[in-house]
Amino acid sequence: MEIFDRISSQLVDWRERITRLKENHGSFKVSEITVEQLYGGIRGVPTSVSDISYVDAHEGIRLRGYTIPEIINLLPRMDGAEIPLVGGLYHLLMANEIPTLKDALDVEKEWQQRNRVPDYVFDVLRRLPADTHPMTMFSMAILALQSESVFAKRYAEGLAKSDFWKYYLEDSLNLTARLPVIGAFIYNLKFRQGQFISPDPSLDWGANFAHMIGKGEDKEYHDLVRLFFILHSDHESGNVSAHTSHLVGSALSDVYYACSAGINGLAGPLHGLANQECLKWLLELQAAFPDLPTRPQLEKYLSNYLDTGRVIPGYGHAVLRVTDPRFTAQLEFGKQHMPDDELFKLVSLVYECLPPILAKQGKVKNPLPNVDAINGTMQFHYGVREFEFYTVLFGIGRTLGLTSHAVWARALGKPIERPKSLTTRMLEEMVSAS
Repeated sequence: MEIFDRISSQLVDWRERITRLKENHGSFKVSEITVEQLYGGIRGVPTSVSDISYVDAHEGIRLRGYTIPEIINLLPRMDGAEIPLVGGLYHLLMANEIPTLKDALDVEKEWQQRNRVPDYVFDVLRRLPADTHPMTMFSMAILALQSESVFAKRYAEGLAKSDFWKYYLEDSLNLTARLPVIGAFIYNLKFRQGQFISPDPSLDWGANFAHMIGKGEDKEYHDLVRLFFILHSDHESGNVSAHTSHLVGSALSDVYYACSAGINGLAGPLHGLANQECLKWLLELQAAFPDLPTRPQLEKYLSNYLDTGRVIPGYGHAVLRVTDPRFTAQLEFGKQHMPDDELFKLVSLVYECLPPILAKQGKVKNPLPNVDAINGTMQFHYGVREFEFYTVLFGIGRTLGLTSHAVWARALGKPIERPKSLTTRMLEEMVSAS
């Protein structure tokens, strides 16, 4: 397996670098924690190291050092496709190098060979109440696959610590191979009368998902979901889904346990669920006008809305101080493929009008849009209008990053996480003594 060999060839160098840092600079202080940060969710405090992705305040997410525009430009794609293969992105995340087309197709082939989902997983999903949220179903499906864990079986038999990553990689390839099948099954069970469409071996990972939800002939949607999955694959290791997954995995809980936990974090309205909140708000805005509002009309509406103390979802970011490049990538896709869509035109107009208003108010550090501000609009245009499902789409993409982090955490021998807590009295005494 090419990815296995590429990771293997890099490990000696990575392990030596980390050993040097710990031995020669172990007492070096990276940051000082304030009381405000302790009570504020440790926001912005460096607490982990990730070489897979990093959010640059002025350039956005970097995946293995590459910006979103570079990723889209450099990764290989199939003839006739506008957006690169997701298999190429996974090769980059795992192997730390821009893949050739052969490298990307090797990953796609691995996924095709591993994508059979056991019937018992579908049985579990069918037995859930009809009103079960799709994210609950998605997390349960991943967790139900835990009995398939190669790592768990090998660990029980006795396994050298230096080999843990090899079986995490096996589990990661098996899990990610099945994600489009699981996601499509949930969508069809919830919203398309339970029909089942088998994977098409002639299609790539992203296009196969589109095929399995009944959009096999829509080549534009094939490209959109490829783009969606690539854009949502990772976002540093400190966000809720990534950090939760890493924390669980640090206990040597396998990839299935760790990713199911991460998906549970993604389901929160302050994380992945935000994309559906943004679309709800846009549709309410659209309903407030008989036609597309003029710029003055929209500016008045937005100012009045903010004056009531309410927050407009999709604007602002904990780290970014520029427009989220993931928003921009989808905006450019929309300009090319859906310029006359009324909701898309509204998204574009809000983007023109809202940031100056937010900047004038001075209540947010970044008045520009994040990826959630446009996600739902893109799916809505192509007929995927079931809001509850949007975060599952997010989760399919994000698991690419979760599994990459999990493999490398084991490859580099990262320990179990165990931060220390303080009491309020301790903090009071420390402050008084200062």
